[in-house]
Parts: sequence; structure tokens; C-alpha cells
Amino acid sequence: MTMSQEVDNNIELEETDDLYEHYSITVDKGQGPLRVDKFLTSKIENATRNRIQNAATSGAIRVNDLPVKSNYKVRPFDKIAILLPEPPRETELKGENIPLEIIYEDEYLLIVNKPYNMVVHPGYNNYTGTLVNALVYHFEQLPTRNGENRPGLVHRIDKDTSGLLVIAKEEYAMSHLAKQFFDHSIRRSYRAVVWGTFTEESGTVNAHLDRSLKDRRIVQAFPDGSQGKHAITHYKVVESYHFASLIECVLETGRTHQIRAHMKHIGHPVFNDNSYDGDRIQSGPAFTKYKQFVQNCFSVCPRQALHAFSLGFIHPNTGKDMYFEAPLPTDMTQLVEKWRDYTLYFKNMD
Repeated sequence: MTMSQEVDNNIELEETDDLYEHYSITVDKGQGPLRVDKFLTSKIENATRNRIQNAATSGAIRVNDLPVKSNYKVRPFDKIAILLPEPPRETELKGENIPLEIIYEDEYLLIVNKPYNMVVHPGYNNYTGTLVNALVYHFEQLPTRNGENRPGLVHRIDKDTSGLLVIAKEEYAMSHLAKQFFDHSIRRSYRAVVWGTFTEESGTVNAHLDRSLKDRRIVQAFPDGSQGKHAITHYKVVESYHFASLIECVLETGRTHQIRAHMKHIGHPVFNDNSYDGDRIQSGPAFTKYKQFVQNCFSVCPRQALHAFSLGFIHPNTGKDMYFEAPLPTDMTQLVEKWRDYTLYFKNMD
């Protein structure tokens, strides 16, 4: 059982909380009462009891679709699953010498500022060029105690979302950080440029999210709660432009594409988000010059204008309160400057 197979599968993940089944075992009808950690240690090759216990602590072990503790006694016909936020690895991870912007690193964890256009974890025909490939190479260059260090993904963000991620470098850090995500004690904020202006300086979107009935690649809001998972996004306006806004979002839950889907739901899709209508003009005049201005903005920021801005947590090994910020990347900074200039132009016209 590798480190990547110990992540909590009930972690609230900002951009994607899909769960992938790595192991599925149905208990035999003649099985007597036995702790689930002992049971799985005997069933999964190379799995240690300590690793199984860490997985249970993080909520990754489910029995009959419910998370259980390591002392749960298995019963005949129980369906046991180990669910993870990344798909099962079909090939061994290979290190690649890809530059990384590492904000902080110690022997237990590191903080990386991921650029847009980089997939976090290999999968779906993206087995090279990912953040994990870069991290494996980085770890291979470091002196290690046992030579087995591998990146432990605690959370993820989309390919075209930039910003901060915390990576565990050893087992205890992985479990401890996963538990903080599970308990919602991780402090994270995101910055986004969205279409339109707001009548209030802050607000909350409370609407269930589920896969779209028309396009399974995206999610949609179900405000009546008729289906999907409970999702809450808090936002506040950082800057207001004439037909767009820079906002900060704090997630109370963390569902697949939560910010992107919630912003579309309230009529403020993330700028240039081609999955949620942000790549079409949503507000502003029908002037040719304005259309050209927007096209220039799309060229400056050729992806959804969403950035994981801040990250705070308790260090799993030292107990210190850690806090990090990553300023807006160049493309979003240039986008903001363009909207500021355009707003100033309109004010001068009044």
C-alpha cells in the first residue's frame, strides 16, 4: 500500500472530490469478528497495520459505504472499500526534471505554487508532465532516511487553476494533514476574476452540486437540494470593475468545481472559464471596441481566472501555525490591470 493510497477519501477537495476505489473486498460468510485493520493487513499485499490505521483515521476505509475506525469488527458479507481522491496508478510514477516553485519545504512537507496548465496527478492519459512527476524527481534528489519518499497528495486543484498546494513527504504528515481537511480546519482562500458586479460586498452561495444532467464533465447547482452534495461558498468583493469583479472565495465545503459552478449559478461565471460559460461575454455594451477589449483580455489570461491564494494549517510534526500566500500570477495580474484601466476609461467618459 503506497503513500498515495493513504489519502483520506472524505477530504473536502476544492476542485475535485471524486473518489476512486483502489481496493474492494467482500468479507466471506464464514469470517469471525476481526478488527478491520488486521483483516486488511492480511488481504492487501505489502500493507502494514500502521498504514491501514492511518488510512482509517483519515476516513479512507469504508464499510458498506460508511467510514469506519481501525477497531471496527468486520462481519460476514461486509463490503470493504479503500477510496482515494486520485485514480489507481496504472504505471509506476517516474520523476521528471520539471521546475517547481517551492514556497516552503522541511523534512515533513512542502508547499508548492502550481502554475496553470499543469495536471496535478497522472491519469486520464496524462502520465507525464504532471506535478507529481516533478515532485518525484525533486524527492529523488534529496537525502532520505529510507529511500521510499513519495509525494503524498492531500488535496488537488484543476489543471488550469493556479496556486498553493501542500504535499506530505512522510506518512504521519499525510494522515495529520488529511485529518485537518476532514475536520475543515485547513484555512484556504481563492482569488477569481468573475463577470459582472455585485450589489453587496459579500455573500454566500448555498446550493447542492452534482454532475450535470447534460454534460458529465461539469457539475451544476441544485439549489432545492433535490440531488447532489451540500456545498457552501463564501465570497467577498476585493475590487469592482465596470463589468467584472475580483473576488475572494472561502469554501465551507469542497466539491468538484465548486467555485466555478457556484459562480455560474449566481450569474457571475469565472472569467474565461470555457466549461462554465465564462469564455463568452456575460456583461457590458455591444460595442465592437468592447468586444475587442474582452478578446484581448482572453488572450492575456488564456484560462479560467482562478487562483488558490492562501493556505493555513497546523504543522503536523511541530504543532506550529503555518500560513502562506501566493500573489496572483502574471496572467491574472495583467488581466486585473486591463480591467482597472478600462474602468478608469469609463469614469473619465462620465
